[in-house]
Amino acid sequence: MKKIHYMFLIAILSVASVKQAASQSACCTKSVTSDFAMLGKDEAFNASHPAPLPFHFIPAAGKMITLKSADGKDVYGFEIKAASPTKNYLFVFQEFWGLNDYIKQEAENLSEELKDVNVIALDLYDGKVATTPEEAGKTMQATKEERIRAIISAFIKYAGPDARIQTIGWCFGGGWSLQASMMAGNNAKGCVMYYGMPEKDPAKIKTINFPVLGIFGSRDGHINPEIVGQFEKDMKANGKTITVKSYDADHAFANPSNPKFDKEATADAHGLAVKFLREHLK
Repeated sequence: MKKIHYMFLIAILSVASVKQAASQSACCTKSVTSDFAMLGKDEAFNASHPAPLPFHFIPAAGKMITLKSADGKDVYGFEIKAASPTKNYLFVFQEFWGLNDYIKQEAENLSEELKDVNVIALDLYDGKVATTPEEAGKTMQATKEERIRAIISAFIKYAGPDARIQTIGWCFGGGWSLQASMMAGNNAKGCVMYYGMPEKDPAKIKTINFPVLGIFGSRDGHINPEIVGQFEKDMKANGKTITVKSYDADHAFANPSNPKFDKEATADAHGLAVKFLREHLK
C-alpha cells in the first residue's frame, strides 16, 4: 500500500513539474507582438501615451510606396531614396500610433543626416493611424505577428540580396526594430531600439549577429530597468555587442507629440543613434 501511495505521489509531482516547465517555457518565448498585445490591454500603458499633439507634415523628399508581400497582400512604406544609388538601407519602425506624420518627418530627418542611405518607414498597421490611446491600444492588440513579419520580409526582399540593413524604432516599433534586424540575417548591420520590448528567448539571442543600441527611460514602468537589465545581461553572456543608454525619463520620452517629451534627453539620444548608424554603415 505504501508503495502505491509513493508511486502516486511521484506521478503527481511529475505532472506538476511538466506543467511548471510548460508555463516557464511559454513565459520565456512570448513574441514581441504578444507582449505588446498584452500591454495594449493595460490601461496604465495606454495612459502613458497621451494623444499626439496635432501635426501635419508635408514631405520634401519622401513618398509612399506599395509592394506585394508573400501572402499576396499590399504592404506600404514611406521611402526617401538616397541622392546616389546605394545598398545602404535604414528601416524605420513606428510607435504604437502607426505610420503617422511624426514618423514620416523623423524618417526624412534621418535621411538628411545620414546621406548615403535609403530610408524606409514601414507601415505595420496596413494604413491604420490611431489618434487616441484607446484606438492605438486596440489596433496594436489586433495586429498579427505573421502579418508584420510578412510586411518586413517584403521590404527585406525589396532592398535586395546585397543590401546593408539597419533598423530604428520606438515603443512598439522598438521591439520590431530588433526583430527586423534578426530577420535580415547577414544583411543586418545594426539596430537602434528606443524603449522597445527586448528579445527574451536565449536561443534567439544567440542568433543576433549585429550591434544593438538600446535607449530606455529609467522611469518606464513597462519596459522597465529589470527587463532591460536582463536583456543586456543575456546579450553579453552570449558575446553579443550591445550598448544601453538609460535616461531619467518616462516611456516615449523622445516623442515630440507626447506631453512628457524630454527635449534634452531626446537630443542626446538622437545624437547617439545617428553616430551609431553612421559608424555601422561604413
